[in-house]
Amino acid sequence: MYQPPDEARESVREWFVRYDALAERGAVEEMADLAVFPLNLATDVPGGPAAVASWSREEFVRTMSEAVGGGAAMESVRTPHFLSENLVVVITEAAVTVDGERQEMTYADVLVRTAEGWAFQTMAQGGWGHGWVPARRG
Repeated sequence: MYQPPDEARESVREWFVRYDALAERGAVEEMADLAVFPLNLATDVPGGPAAVASWSREEFVRTMSEAVGGGAAMESVRTPHFLSENLVVVITEAAVTVDGERQEMTYADVLVRTAEGWAFQTMAQGGWGHGWVPARRG
């Protein structure tokens, strides 16, 4: 099992500090700058099946503008699980407040190391699948 040095753990923590600050300001275009597209998304429909999609930058910006465009306050505890020096799965326990409404959630992000540093490439979170085609098996 890969054991990251403290500097790698700190670099992931710093990446999320930056991302959360952007979300707090509703800076969706800048949030998109921290991703690799197409961005994979795994989710579900409450009471229904899982759903998967690959978002373009435009789809990410449109959807996240609706979700946090006015800004979102986040309180979170993140646990990174390094698969290698260049791949990390981060499990987040969060409370997000948007427009005075607080929601608690658990989600996972897959970050990949690029030439520019960390970028997120996959998001997994329940409840975003409304209107999507359900997941299919090959």
